[in-house]
Amino acid sequence: MKATSLLKKQHRQVEAIFKKLESGKADASALLCELADALGAHMAIEQELFYPAVRSLKEDLVAESFEEHAVAELALKRLMATSPQALTFKAKVTTLKELIEHHVGEEEDDLFPAVEKKMSDADLTELGKAMKSAFDAAIERGFEALVPRSMNVTSADEANVPRASKNGRGRSLSAHR
Repeated sequence: MKATSLLKKQHRQVEAIFKKLESGKADASALLCELADALGAHMAIEQELFYPAVRSLKEDLVAESFEEHAVAELALKRLMATSPQALTFKAKVTTLKELIEHHVGEEEDDLFPAVEKKMSDADLTELGKAMKSAFDAAIERGFEALVPRSMNVTSADEANVPRASKNGRGRSLSAHR
């Protein structure tokens, strides 16, 4: 399978997980784990194999893609640290979904066509094989092993605490640990 076809297939799988998560009809905790593993593995193969292989074809878009991965990773970490019963859970799902949709749109509309125009089918298939193997290995390792542990909580999280649990200076009491 060509690298771009593999990535598109993974995009559709992530979209399906988001639909299930938004429906509220399935176990949100299990879906979050599935989403985290799928996104973590997908981002890993793009960052380690795909982007380096195609960087020279669309340097600005690849640089932006790395930045979008960083923001999506942070949004995913924050979502995973939120109880499905929390008031902010749905907002965090929506925000992450919108980030991913934007990223996928740019890849599929701009980056992939440029890559398919400049790389041979044989090269794309070879890259796709390597990416599939790396993806399977990354899924086995899981999200926790794929991403750095730092920064699960942001200033927005701290500010989005009900007033009764803040001290007089507007900061969360837990910020002073």
